[in-house]
Amino acid sequence: MSGAPMRKVARRVFAREFNDATETFKESDEERAPVYVLLPSGERANRVFFVGTLTETEDVGSDSEYWQGRVVDPTGTFYVYAGQYQPEAASTLREIEPPAYVAVAGKPRTFETDDGQTNVAVRPESITVVDAETRDRWVVETAARTTERIQAFEADTNEYARMAEERYDLPLDDYRQEAVSALESLEEDDEVAVDAD
Repeated sequence: MSGAPMRKVARRVFAREFNDATETFKESDEERAPVYVLLPSGERANRVFFVGTLTETEDVGSDSEYWQGRVVDPTGTFYVYAGQYQPEAASTLREIEPPAYVAVAGKPRTFETDDGQTNVAVRPESITVVDAETRDRWVVETAARTTERIQAFEADTNEYARMAEERYDLPLDDYRQEAVSALESLEEDDEVAVDAD
C-alpha cells in the first residue's frame, strides 16, 4: 500500500444546495488537512461531482489566464474557476464552445464578497464533455443521494446534520422539492424530444 493520500469521495449535489453551503471546516489542525464544505442536508464534501450545461466561459484573469465557467443544472448555477494550477481544466474551458453538457469533479471553495456575502465556487480537477444521457443519469443519481441525506438527517449519530442544524437555518424540504423538480424536468425534456420527432 502506498503512502499516497486517498482521494475523498466526490459528493453529488445540486447547484441549489451547493450554493447554500457557505460553511467550511477542517477536522484536524494539520496544515494539509482537507477543507470540507458543510452541505445543508447534513453531509461534508471535500470534493463534488456535477453534470450540467456549460452555458458560458470567460477569461477573467488580469495577469494570466483564469477561466470562469457557468454550469447550469435543473436547480441553479455552479461557477467553476480554473487557472495555472488547474491547467487541464483551464484548457478545457478555453476550448469548449458553449452550450455543452459537461461533467465536473472538483473542490468546493468559499469566498467573501465586498458586501460580506459568502459565495461558493468549484476549483475543477476535471471537466469532460458528456452527452444528454449522462446528464440525465446524474440528475437521477443526485436526486437519490439528496433524498438519502435528508432521510438520514434526523439520525442521532449524524454529526454533520447536527452541525448543519447549528449553522444553517434552511428548510430541508426545499432540497427534497428541488430533487423532485429536477426529476420532473427530465420527464419534460423527454416529452419535448418525443414531440420533436
